[in-house]
Amino acid sequence: MNSLPSRPRPHYRFLAGVLLTLALALLFFYWLLRPSMAEMQAMALFLAITAGLSILVGYLAYRSGWLRRAPRIAWALTGGYVLAGLLTFLNVWLTARLMFASTHDLRLATVLLIFAGGIAVSLGYFLSAALNDSIRQLREGALALSRGAFHIRVPVEGNNEVADLARAFNEMAAQLDTTDRERRRLETMRRNLLAWAGHDLRTPVASIQAMLEALADGMIDDPQTVERYVQASRHEVRALSRLIDDLFDLAQFDAGGLTLDRQPTDIADLLSNTLARFAEQAARKHIRLAGDVEAGTGMVLCDAQKIERVLANLVANALRHTPEGGEVLLRGGPKGDEVWIAVQDTGPGIEPQDLPHIFEQFYRGERSRSRATGGAGLGLAIARAILEAHGGGIVAENVPGGGARFTIFLPR
Repeated sequence: MNSLPSRPRPHYRFLAGVLLTLALALLFFYWLLRPSMAEMQAMALFLAITAGLSILVGYLAYRSGWLRRAPRIAWALTGGYVLAGLLTFLNVWLTARLMFASTHDLRLATVLLIFAGGIAVSLGYFLSAALNDSIRQLREGALALSRGAFHIRVPVEGNNEVADLARAFNEMAAQLDTTDRERRRLETMRRNLLAWAGHDLRTPVASIQAMLEALADGMIDDPQTVERYVQASRHEVRALSRLIDDLFDLAQFDAGGLTLDRQPTDIADLLSNTLARFAEQAARKHIRLAGDVEAGTGMVLCDAQKIERVLANLVANALRHTPEGGEVLLRGGPKGDEVWIAVQDTGPGIEPQDLPHIFEQFYRGERSRSRATGGAGLGLAIARAILEAHGGGIVAENVPGGGARFTIFLPR
């Protein structure tokens, strides 16, 4: 376990302070009064005796631990003021006892010392109350923090050590607040994973089970119906495979395990490959699927396979939400040190309340979660993770007049 660096013990500092005071007092005594050698020796002896007595009393007070055992810091500080006053009274009174020839003057000095000591202690207690209030606020903040109120902050006043402690407390509270928010977000995602993935796994499994049992029991003997059941089962198996692949990829992204095989890639090739992949599907729905790349777009350093996966996800979503007779357009072009690729459809667009959330894991705008309208809500989250791993990003917006547009950005 690492320990903090040690600092000089308080009694060492006290001893050094007393010795420095003794030296300064003798220096001023000689400079102001120009005493004889005998007077100088007598004063040095007297001050050394009183200094030694002060050191002894202070050390015993420190070793007794009463400063640490006091229930309030203000009381501990006031006790220190009282002790300092008593030592001051003792030193000055003994000096006056030796110096004053008149008993009247000695009594007067005694009264004045008691009065001045009382004023000093009262002022010290008054000033310590402000320090005590600051520490009390820190204590209340720490208690609130221990109860889970991570939003709590304490006021910072001044530039002393207590103010530094308050700043450090607020920084710690802010970090705990951020950690708690992240923990709650991950907990929500975990619950969504269990609920939503369970739903999307259970539905195809139940469908496959029902069709296989019907075939196994001989309830279906029509060859065309058997073929339809087999094809439907294959479709459900592919859907299950895609869901499992998405969950595996998502786990890799969250764990920071995504690896990229970056190669110089022509943006025009990415778009042409995507268009060829979905040409038949678009033709079956009578949707016009087209694309073009602006001149000067050129090459980009990326993992072509993963970027094609992003584009495939965006085009599949666009075709799914575009009605017959509509169109899906892919366009690309340069923008400073980046290139952009946009996928735009003529569908109904995205609900305004869904726009801020569509890239979140498991989020889907279709509240019914019908599998006919989409997957498990992982495709856009995976697309964003792939693009962020490349140092790029993705934005979604509605197009005036109808439709949605997804635009991805990749650094050259």
